[in-house]
Amino acid sequence: MPDRRAIVAGLLATAVFPAASQGAHSHKAISTIVPFKASPFPYRGKLPDGSAPFLDVDANGRHGHTSPRGGIYWEDKTYSDRSTLLAIPKGFDAAKPAVIVVFFHGNGATLQRDVVGRQRVVAQVEASGLNAVLVAPQFARDAQDSSAGNFWTPGYFSGFMAEAAQGLARLTGAKAAKFEAMPVVLVAYSGGYNPAASVLGNGDIGGRLLGVILLDAVFDEADVFADWIAHHRKSFFVSAYGKSSASGNAEIRQALAGKGINASADPPRRLEAGTIALLASEAAHDSFVTKAFVNNPLQWLLARLHGFAR
Repeated sequence: MPDRRAIVAGLLATAVFPAASQGAHSHKAISTIVPFKASPFPYRGKLPDGSAPFLDVDANGRHGHTSPRGGIYWEDKTYSDRSTLLAIPKGFDAAKPAVIVVFFHGNGATLQRDVVGRQRVVAQVEASGLNAVLVAPQFARDAQDSSAGNFWTPGYFSGFMAEAAQGLARLTGAKAAKFEAMPVVLVAYSGGYNPAASVLGNGDIGGRLLGVILLDAVFDEADVFADWIAHHRKSFFVSAYGKSSASGNAEIRQALAGKGINASADPPRRLEAGTIALLASEAAHDSFVTKAFVNNPLQWLLARLHGFAR
């Protein structure tokens, strides 16, 4: 297994950060998309089970990956975007208790068109009133592919978060150490389940993780999520789901019941240590980030995380 400290140090040595600095208290909203060295892609390693290289197609030197759902996607078009979205709401104050919301998008997405525009993730974080910043990496670009890429590698996500801390520090004027120590809320929609399961399974951010929010996102790895819940009773876990991921959530509920752990079916009044909720919805999958068991479900849930008011 790679040494995590070596991975982090190596990534930071060549990191690319935004140049703006706005002061530790943000008087206006800041949103930027910047290239990261510690990005999920490009990825030149093997599949998680070690059975084959991720890039299993070579067409005269052009490399591609065979996706179970989308067919062959080419590295230069689909798996080469190093972009990460960094967003800071108006009124964010790094000197006060704060959190980092990390958002993993689903299939067929780009950061600007979908995460910012269609799904209004930046707007929902700001409207929640939470003293929080948002970090969202680009995975497979505009493709039917849930691959985690470099986030499959133990320790790599820690390097990503260290680079995010440096970028957020440059944007706010606060010290990077502030962001390196901030608690984290991990949010995944749809195909974001795969990198989310990898991060949880690898234990890459350990005790910093306040909790997990899944939005119609349990299409596999139900056992990983259930095991994480069972071993992190001081964290929260909320999975809202429609018909698309109902079976995966049923697997989680069954696995937890086998461990003597009850998962509520009701929306939580608070997001706090020990909150476990699996929330059924009739909402359509494609619009789930903006319309689920309530409108703007991410905003609704984050507003119930107390102790971090902006």
